[in-house]
Amino acid sequence: MTRVPSIKRTMPLAAVAEDDEPGLIRGYASLFDRTDRAGDRILRGAFARSLEERTASGVRMLWQHDPAEPIGRWTVLREDARGLYAEGRLELGSRRGREALALLRGGAIDGLSIGFRTRRSKPLRDAARRLLTDIDLWEISLVTFPMQEAARVREVRGLALGWARALREAARRIAPRGLPVGT
Repeated sequence: MTRVPSIKRTMPLAAVAEDDEPGLIRGYASLFDRTDRAGDRILRGAFARSLEERTASGVRMLWQHDPAEPIGRWTVLREDARGLYAEGRLELGSRRGREALALLRGGAIDGLSIGFRTRRSKPLRDAARRLLTDIDLWEISLVTFPMQEAARVREVRGLALGWARALREAARRIAPRGLPVGT
């Protein structure tokens, strides 16, 4: 039987103006010096080479690590004292991008998870089984259960209100007479 990990939201998503930068998400995709569920611990600086070689535009934003489900693009990736900070924009022209935004805004999902290849690591003999010192980062996904508990989206910005109003108005125009359309 598969064990479902517990969900602990470390902090609520930041409240921001709905009409500012629709689809923008910010958070930490990985945190340094914390052991994840697989027994890996990432050392500060482990992403440096990959970020220099690939840059943010070369790292894919995926849905649940599925390469057939891109949902946006990362615009800023950087290491800071805490971990791998990620900022990107959901593709709201795609069905999956709009679904991801709705799930984020509703609090149904907020995890971030990295997809990578290990370039260098050191074995450990404590709670962690290995220390990752050089990582080839391929993708960062929005996920239900992140491997690293504290890797979460911290801020999400919704659809512009004007765009949402225009969409509702278009639905009213094309809906058959008498059919209620959301307000």
